[in-house]
Amino acid sequence: MKIAEAAALLRRQDNILILTHKRPDGDTVGCAAGLCAALRNLGKRSWVLPNRDITALFAPYLEGYLSPADVQPDFVVSVDVAGRGMFTPEGEVWLAQGIDLAFDHHPSQEFFAEQTCLDAGRAACGELLYDLVRELGPVTAEIAGPLYVAVSTDCGCFQYGNTTPATHRVAAALMDAGIDYAGMNKRHFRTKSFKRLKIESMIVEGMHLYENGRIAVAPVPLSMMAAVGATENDMEDIAAFVGQVEGVETSVTIREQRDGRCKMSVRTSGGLNATRVCALLGGGGHAAAAGCTIPGTVEDAERAILEAIRQVAHG
Repeated sequence: MKIAEAAALLRRQDNILILTHKRPDGDTVGCAAGLCAALRNLGKRSWVLPNRDITALFAPYLEGYLSPADVQPDFVVSVDVAGRGMFTPEGEVWLAQGIDLAFDHHPSQEFFAEQTCLDAGRAACGELLYDLVRELGPVTAEIAGPLYVAVSTDCGCFQYGNTTPATHRVAAALMDAGIDYAGMNKRHFRTKSFKRLKIESMIVEGMHLYENGRIAVAPVPLSMMAAVGATENDMEDIAAFVGQVEGVETSVTIREQRDGRCKMSVRTSGGLNATRVCALLGGGGHAAAAGCTIPGTVEDAERAILEAIRQVAHG
């Protein structure tokens, strides 16, 4: 479905519920908040489904938009959700009943919704949502602020390889709407807790280098976080940290989970397709940034991801 068609469809709806993905990042949260604000500006009843995983960094963007517990929507939309496995437990309820419209930018999109508006060439789903909200009406600061967060965080403040000239044009247009972009940039890209700095130090000490330093794997067991009293609020975008080491082309962060599984984030800059690597382990994402979750210890996960990397690298 094209942007104009999706906008026309939304104009015909009311009582709309917007879903974000589990372990929500700035893109899914920013898209949800921006879309909800745009729909309310049209006089429509719209809500964002509460997400139990949201951190203190992103929670403020959804203030005033969260749905009541007894919400019964007539139309359900997902933003930045690539697959069925990315829905929260609360979102899975609506997935089972049927998602009406999905907005996404992941090549691994599973097309679970009745209609899908997909552009895998966008750096962020926020880019797509900017084009959408322009079709719905004026882009106010209330709409532009969270969309700027969506775009800027998903391209690492315009440093990642997914950044395009179009990304900068969208960001500039959002900045022109009168948002506090300087404050947002400081909040998301220039502020770290002391616990986060300690974690980064421990990651450097414990990371493993392979292929003459071209591959870096950083295990992050629960014991590491416990040692410094870190929480999820201190771990935002930790996957990007490992790839900053000079000479590293493929970085892997392995986060031990409390349910006996490990969540892995793969970032690449040397041509290796991260989505193909993670797909071998049931995950997905983008060519340069993807993830997967598998059962086992961090040691099991490290062996599995290294084997997947070798399979993809050597055909």
